[in-house]
Amino acid sequence: MHQPDQTSGATTPMWLATADRPTFEPLRQSATVDVVVIGGGIAGLTTAYLLAAEGRLVAVVEDGEIGSGETGRTTAHLSNALDDRFYHLEKLFGEEGARLAADSHGQAINRIESIVREENIDCGFRRLDGFLFLPKGGREQELDDELAAAHRAGLTGVERRPDSGTRGFSTGPCLRFPNQGQFHILQYLHGLARAIGQRGSRIYTHTRATEIHVIDQEARVVTQGGAELRARHVVVATNTPFNDRVVMHTKQAPYRTYVVAARVPHGAIAPALYWDTADPYHYVRLQEIPQTAAGGAAYDLLIVGGEDHKTGQEENPEERLRCLEEWTRERFPQVEQINFRWSGQVMEPVDALGFAGRNPLDADNVYIITGDSGHGMTHATLGAMIVTDLIQDRSNPWAQLYDPGRITPSLDTAKEFLKENLNVAAEYTDLLTGGDVSKAEEIAPGSGAVLRRGLSKVAVYRDPQGQTHECSAICPHLGCVVHWNNLEKSWDCPCHGSRFSALGELMNGPADRGLAPAE
Repeated sequence: MHQPDQTSGATTPMWLATADRPTFEPLRQSATVDVVVIGGGIAGLTTAYLLAAEGRLVAVVEDGEIGSGETGRTTAHLSNALDDRFYHLEKLFGEEGARLAADSHGQAINRIESIVREENIDCGFRRLDGFLFLPKGGREQELDDELAAAHRAGLTGVERRPDSGTRGFSTGPCLRFPNQGQFHILQYLHGLARAIGQRGSRIYTHTRATEIHVIDQEARVVTQGGAELRARHVVVATNTPFNDRVVMHTKQAPYRTYVVAARVPHGAIAPALYWDTADPYHYVRLQEIPQTAAGGAAYDLLIVGGEDHKTGQEENPEERLRCLEEWTRERFPQVEQINFRWSGQVMEPVDALGFAGRNPLDADNVYIITGDSGHGMTHATLGAMIVTDLIQDRSNPWAQLYDPGRITPSLDTAKEFLKENLNVAAEYTDLLTGGDVSKAEEIAPGSGAVLRRGLSKVAVYRDPQGQTHECSAICPHLGCVVHWNNLEKSWDCPCHGSRFSALGELMNGPADRGLAPAE
């Protein structure tokens, strides 16, 4: 089974270990197409698929393999039970806005289902219930408020229950959201990629887009290898846009989230989606692992996520995984062992909804999809639907709601904007402090730390053999000092979420290049 490059960290998500995926060649020659899509995750491939189905010639460029970025680190919930709650969305966007949000995520699940059916994609897609339940000490009034708001948003099938009534897990008081979904994300991407190729469009992997230039409505995408793509439209469908230096990064904040996948006996826990109302909240689902050809028995993986925190602002990410495993074992005694542990990155908009449409302060043929807010699968899909309609010069009922240039005039949004951007400002004080350690010899093999060297800060990684590797500790995006992430063996920027490998190579934007060599 082919294992793609993991461009987002050292841990291995279960999806990467349980799917066979296609490989593609890098872009070696310049070409002209209708649309260039940057990013080979679910947002990029869904956009490419929808546009190719409309007869557009599309080129997708991805700096790793398809699904090797943040899409491959999802838990793949397909849900219209939005984690910022409908009663909160009503305050920000009114009842009509909340209704459009519910409709858009529901329609995204429908679109995924129709693509699976039409393209005959074997990815384990299924419909199932979702249950929103309270943590210890939670207030039942929160469920009552959300029930009423969900009904106002058009989700009249949502119902209050004293318990989920599901096999193997008692939620206590909860809301049941019917008609949710789940699938195996990388198997789904495999099917999308196959369908894109069948329609004459191309996917280029190990191809990093570094610049976008637009002159007289013709876009030119420059890649690291030197080849260029020319097109009428460009869609930046990366986790966070690298082509926007400031504006979008004041509207959303990067968070790390953690996942464990535990082996449980097949059928011991009823398949469903489960979410609690804690802050940060926990989210749970199951994935069946079928019997192997060699006769190995089928079993289920219980996939549990949570323990979120701002990127680059946690000294001990392993402790987050330990807490998550403890939470899981306490509530699910069926757990036999933990098979996988990993982390991922989500973008949290200050006004609770993602962004899909024209990039603010840019040419009107450059589009972005970002700000997934923990609903990456459905947001990526509805974002692709919006951008496809914009490129095809059609109206879309959700375009205004998800417009990246929107301003949401509310006290809650203003408070969240101020909180997140003051947090960023505070991180710049690291420029004035000493290092994590005083000398490289204090760094354990396989770990990293920031050193103060005169006026400079240096990111030093000591590899397992004891050899040290140095680069600048200053993020090339907007100049914050990066922090070492010992779980993913990466340098993470605590300001806007750029991430770099232990050797300083770019892993995740908004930076558009790796850490500079140490002075």
